[in-house]
Amino acid sequence: MAQSVSTSSCDSSLLQAFVDNRLMLVKTAARITGCRSRAEDVVQDAFFRLQSAPQITSSFKAQLSYLFQIVRNLAIDHYRKQALEQKYSGSEEEGLNVVIQGASPETSHINFRVLENIADALGELPSRTRYAFEMYRLHGMPQKDIAKELEVSPTLVNFMIRDALVHCRKVSDTLSDTFARR
Repeated sequence: MAQSVSTSSCDSSLLQAFVDNRLMLVKTAARITGCRSRAEDVVQDAFFRLQSAPQITSSFKAQLSYLFQIVRNLAIDHYRKQALEQKYSGSEEEGLNVVIQGASPETSHINFRVLENIADALGELPSRTRYAFEMYRLHGMPQKDIAKELEVSPTLVNFMIRDALVHCRKVSDTLSDTFARR
């Protein structure tokens, strides 16, 4: 594929050296990444880094070495990132066969019962305590905003949330003891 890049638009000798040696830089990156397409991405990243790099007023050979070192380093970083992604990723079929821990019908039933009992326990609380707990724990509203809305102090809201949590834990512990005895 022929490349038609205007070399007259380069502002520095380093960028000019980059444009003149682009194909060799791509080949160097391709040897490391194992893919010409990824190598093109690496070289493009190098170009963007060079645009913000300080001017180098050394010899042409030193500039060329600098370019190849940048491309080599970026290609190695890209290769390492790709290897890490492949290590922790799998095929779609593997994902479909993953066993979800605690997904038995019995566990699902127990969890559903616990949630029902906690909902019942929240229903036993005074309305503003329940409201403060739900807004803070379920909706993530800051306590100071809840205090403004309920026209109480933030300290009182903190105590209301704590009381609701203690009440829910008691219900949950009682239920857990019931299931443990079975």
